Amino acid sequence: MANTIGRRKFLNVAGAAAMVPIGLRAADARGGSADQDDTAKQPRLFTGLCAYSFRSELQPGRMTMEDFIRKGVDLRTEGVDMTGYWWRSLEPAYVVSLRHLAFKNGVMFSGAACGSSMVQADAARRTQVLNEIKGWTDATAMLGAPHLRIFAGRVPAGVSVAQALDWCVEIMKPACDYAATKGVTLGVENHDGVTQKADVCLELMRRVDSPYAGINLDITNFVADSDEDQYRQIEACIPYATHTHIRDHFGDSHHLIDFDRVWQMFAKGGYKGFMSVEYEGQEDANTGVPKLLDRIRELNRKYSST
Repeated sequence: MANTIGRRKFLNVAGAAAMVPIGLRAADARGGSADQDDTAKQPRLFTGLCAYSFRSELQPGRMTMEDFIRKGVDLRTEGVDMTGYWWRSLEPAYVVSLRHLAFKNGVMFSGAACGSSMVQADAARRTQVLNEIKGWTDATAMLGAPHLRIFAGRVPAGVSVAQALDWCVEIMKPACDYAATKGVTLGVENHDGVTQKADVCLELMRRVDSPYAGINLDITNFVADSDEDQYRQIEACIPYATHTHIRDHFGDSHHLIDFDRVWQMFAKGGYKGFMSVEYEGQEDANTGVPKLLDRIRELNRKYSST
């Protein structure tokens, strides 16, 4: 990405994050305190599954979100991430029916996800996106999920990253204030566009400055100079990670990810949450997803306190 915050600025932000005691969550660093018994330092890692993994069946309607919840049961995952693209509606009757189905099957929701993007040059459109996020926040709370994934968005031609960040802050700050009233945390994904660099993600977290703001940390999505830079950016964002998306190859270099190294970083950071499969491999999801879930399950047992 051509427009990025300067390296010196990133180092200042990342350096400040590194000064936070290991295991403290971002919210604790902004004014809370670690538990006296050091439980804040103990990682708690759970297996998760993102509905997007089955997009080839959800998109044409061969699978419904109800089917996906049952798939989570069959695959023995501890939580499902309810990507919003294939919900029938946000009508209360539908949303609570999903919640009831999950409850009856003993499935947790790791979160929900909407496609709203905050980089919008038009002020009226920014207001519309804020209202969209609020609507999805309401639906997420009704679903009984604690987390909603949102996007920052792509930087339009001729627009600086600084300007794009201003637009994101303009939307995300009041969105987090609203989400706080519902007990929902908003996680912005490091996705295609303005947030594909860790420095931008950290700057956004600093400026939004809310315990209900975080990063939906996709370990494959950063644009990086090298694989080593990929790992550095992942680690820099872990203090603000509120949810993850897991694939086994970097999107930039397509190199195989050293999962043990990544899990060690999450464990060292005291991460508590879902390591959620978002499968995009060449193999059919019905065989590829269970294999990736098995690897995650094994790593969670190895590095988690649960």
